[in-house]
Order: sequence, then C-alpha cells, then structure tokens
Amino acid sequence: MKNSSMLVLTQKPSFVIANYVLLTFYGYFTIGLTLAVLPMFIHQTLGYNTIIAGGVVSLQYVMTFIMRAYAGKMVDHQGPKRAVMISMSCFIGVGLLLIFAFALAGKPLWSLCLLIISRLLTGCGEGMVGASPVNWAMLRVGEEHTATAISYNGIANYSSMAIAAPLGVWLSATLGNWSLGLLTLAIGFIGFWSAYMKEPLKSASDAPKQPFFKVLKAVSPFGSGLALAGIGFGALSTFVTLYFAAHRWENAATCITTFGLFFIFGRLAFSKAIARHGGIPVAMASIAVECLGLVFISLAASPHVVMLGAALTGLGFALVFPALGVEAVQQVSSANKGAALGAYGLFIDISLGITGPLVGFVAKSYGMEAIFPFSTLMVLGGFFICMALKWRSRSVVRRS
Repeated sequence: MKNSSMLVLTQKPSFVIANYVLLTFYGYFTIGLTLAVLPMFIHQTLGYNTIIAGGVVSLQYVMTFIMRAYAGKMVDHQGPKRAVMISMSCFIGVGLLLIFAFALAGKPLWSLCLLIISRLLTGCGEGMVGASPVNWAMLRVGEEHTATAISYNGIANYSSMAIAAPLGVWLSATLGNWSLGLLTLAIGFIGFWSAYMKEPLKSASDAPKQPFFKVLKAVSPFGSGLALAGIGFGALSTFVTLYFAAHRWENAATCITTFGLFFIFGRLAFSKAIARHGGIPVAMASIAVECLGLVFISLAASPHVVMLGAALTGLGFALVFPALGVEAVQQVSSANKGAALGAYGLFIDISLGITGPLVGFVAKSYGMEAIFPFSTLMVLGGFFICMALKWRSRSVVRRS
C-alpha cells in the first residue's frame, strides 16, 4: 500500500483524479446501458403508459436522493472507499435483477415489479458512488483541485452514459435485453475490485461535523439552480426515445451520445473558465446555451436539428454542476466537504426524479411536442436563480 501511495503522489493531480473518477465511470456506465432501452421496454413491450414508464425510470433518483445524506456522512466519517464498494455491490445486484426482469417480459406485472426493485437498487448505487470518488480524489490531491475533480467526475459520468446508451440499444437489438443485465453484472464486479485495491482515505480535519440538514441549507441556493438546469437533461435522456418514436425517426440513442460528447467537450475546452470568471457567471452563460439547445429541439422538423439541439444542450449543461458546485462547497468547512457534495448532488437527483413523471404528465396531457418547450421554461428558471445569487453576492461585497 505504501508503495502505491508514493507512486500516486508522484503523478500529476489530473492523472490521480482520473484514476479515482474511473469508479464514477463504472457506476454510471451501468446506469447508461438501460437509459434508452427501459422506457421503450416498459411502454411498448410491457404495455404501460408514458407516466408509468417515466415514473419507473425516475424511481432511481428517488432512492439516490434518500442515499445521498447517508453517503455524505459515511464519506466524512469513514472515508469514501466503503461507500464506493457498497455502490458496486448494488450494481451487481441490479445486473441480476435485469436478467430476470427481461426474461419475464411475457408477465408484465412481474417484470415491472423486478424493474422497480432494480431502479431502487440502481438509485442506491448511484447515491453511494455519486460524490464518493470525487471526495476520494480530493483527499488525495488536496482541496485546491476541487473544480478539476468535480469537472473530471462529470466527464466520467456523462462520457460513460454517452458510450453506454447506444451500446445498450445495440446489445438489445443484436443479442437481446438479457445481455444488458450480464454486462451490468460484469462492470459491477470490475468496479468492486478496483475500489477494493485502492488505499482507504478519510478527512483528518478536526473541524466539527455539521448536521446534514444544516449543510443542505447552506448549499440549497446553488442546488436549486442546478435542479432546474437538470430538467433539460432529464427530459432528453428519459423521453428522447419516445419523442423519436412519435415522429417515426430512428437512432434516438445517438442524441444521448451527442449530448454526452459535447458535454465532455465543454468540460475539457472550458475547464479553466470557472477559476477565471467565477462559478455564478459561468453557470449563467452555460444555462443560456442549454436553453438555446432545448429551443432547437422544440422547433426541430428533422432528427438532424434535434441532434444539433442535443449538442448545444450538452455543451451548455457541461459546466453548470461544477460552476455552482464550487460555490456550494465554499459554504462549509473542509470537514464537511463530503456532506456538502452529497447535499448538493441531492438537487440533481430531485431534478431527475421529478422530470420523469412531470414531463410524462405533460406528454400525456399535451402531447410529445410540449415536453421540450416545457423543459426550456424550467431551465430558464435556473438562469433567474443564478441572477439572484449574483445580485446577492454583489450586495454582500458592497456591505463589506
């Protein structure tokens, strides 16, 4: 262990961070595999409506919301290793449940029940892995690399889904849905072993640990902006396959890949923008671009325009999480960083959790054409929250 620690310390911080956030890649890869398959499977194969399809998919985020507080407390008190290993154990269980759920497609109620359990277990896994690898990386390289760690973690997150979503569709079409469960199982084992082999770390700060809900209150203004901005991604990831099917277009999963690729490009190309311009101004510019992308999707008359809209949405959403996240974690002491990131992450869980049933209701009530204009308005609300935060920060500066 000592030799491995010395080796890590001689590497550049970016390589060290990448080594830890690879665990995030494993976790979100398993989530992305079924992202474009489950809504269609529940709606078309099992025969349930769009509200149920969106609701079942979104159950994951409800459980993630519940687990964030527990995961943040575990990271601050016991270190992130345990949380990551629990997460990967959950994904192993998800793989097994998916195999059985797809096998029972002829019995819709049984299949749906297993999918519900799998989504809850997926949410447990996401809740435990969401902020744990980035905290692990920060413990290794230091808090001065917080923005880089959060950015790299997001790259791992969305690149995994950009790869996994079309791969999942291809595997489903060529080998069958059972292959998604098998691959989820395999990735879960790889992630578990990778976490097991890493040195456990935890914060050595003597600062008092704050109650989670006090931390939540401190980060909530920034999290609220994130939550509204996340509705654009939630609508795109959950309903794009049904949106394409309604227009009789093909290659819906490519939209998720396009979103992911431009998300990664945005994180890499503008990685220094937050340090240069500040979190709130960057978040405002990012949300404006995301809104533009959603407008393109809303007005699209062809799948190519939707792809352009997905690209702009990904480019815009890329820096929202780290831009507001850097501001959020500055509200607490170093001893509470794990809880702060966990609490901040709750807001994207809330966003994605309500997006499924909310946008599903909009689709059922007003048609598929209404979901992206509605999402645009929600994301625009995040822009106004950022404006309020900017005004508040200026007021504080004037008083001081």
